[in-house]
Amino acid sequence: MQRKFSRCLVGGTFDRFHSGHIHLIDIAVHAAENVEIWVADDSLTGEKFASILSLDDRLAEVADWSELTHGERISFHILRDVFGPAPTRADCDAIVCTVESRSNCDRINELRLDNGLAALEILEATHLEDALGGVISSTRIRAGLIDRQGNPWLENDTLDRKMPDELVASFKRPMGVLFEGPEESPELAMLRALEGMATTTIIVAVGDVCVQTLLELGIRPAVAVVDGMTKRSPLALEEQVSDVGWDQVLNCVNPTAMISSDLIAVCRRAVYSEGTVLIKVEGEEDLAPVPLHLMLPLDAVLVYGQPGEGVVLQISDELVKERCREMLAAFEVVSDE
Repeated sequence: MQRKFSRCLVGGTFDRFHSGHIHLIDIAVHAAENVEIWVADDSLTGEKFASILSLDDRLAEVADWSELTHGERISFHILRDVFGPAPTRADCDAIVCTVESRSNCDRINELRLDNGLAALEILEATHLEDALGGVISSTRIRAGLIDRQGNPWLENDTLDRKMPDELVASFKRPMGVLFEGPEESPELAMLRALEGMATTTIIVAVGDVCVQTLLELGIRPAVAVVDGMTKRSPLALEEQVSDVGWDQVLNCVNPTAMISSDLIAVCRRAVYSEGTVLIKVEGEEDLAPVPLHLMLPLDAVLVYGQPGEGVVLQISDELVKERCREMLAAFEVVSDE
């Protein structure tokens, strides 16, 4: 295949390497004999989003994919400023951009002309649409909306689902890291769980004792889910989490061993709301972590109590989301309305 260009540049953050990135690189590979990928240094990305992966991780992901698909035709470099080498490199003749980065490429060409160099051919890549009708992007992946292929983490959210008997044992095991502590002093385990956590971390709490413990420690979670019960027994009115102090209080119905469409709808509303939200469940909230993990942004933290043992903390990363998606797929659909 005769390619039109000699050397094409591709620059970007390349966080959570996804289908859109592959599309961008494929344009360069099909247009040029040689492709240089310039990955933004941490100094360029650190102020954007705390949840962006490190330079080493981002480089590794794109390089591993490239080695399997294109071999030695692609080389990798670190981008330490906005324009990189493009304004001064005489051996390059093309550059790939998106709509958002087109203005940077236009500016690069202005600088090249000032330096006595020919303008680069700008190859503008179209966006890939995800299954929700948005754009496959690192931003939407970090927000927890889609996976790296553009698929939603949570599909068919109008279904009521029942946990099959074979999953009961697995749900009794902690889904996350267990921080042990005496049952009569739940704040001890909670303090250990939260030790070193950044104040900007999004915290979601499930369970009356867990939520109340956080409140007593001066921490109001972004989303709290309670059912007025502990160990299957009703809490006295004075022991229940108060409605006071929350920006919103939402109610839903979720029967035992179920993940109802009502619970999912209310959790979704809470996660995407401004301010703090208390969800009061009529029935049982034990399974709420499953749909919540499928909605939360990456690096949010979900905590819940493990009766008689302590507090479980789980960061809502992509592995956890995949596990929850597989769990939910194993549930039995009891309604499609």
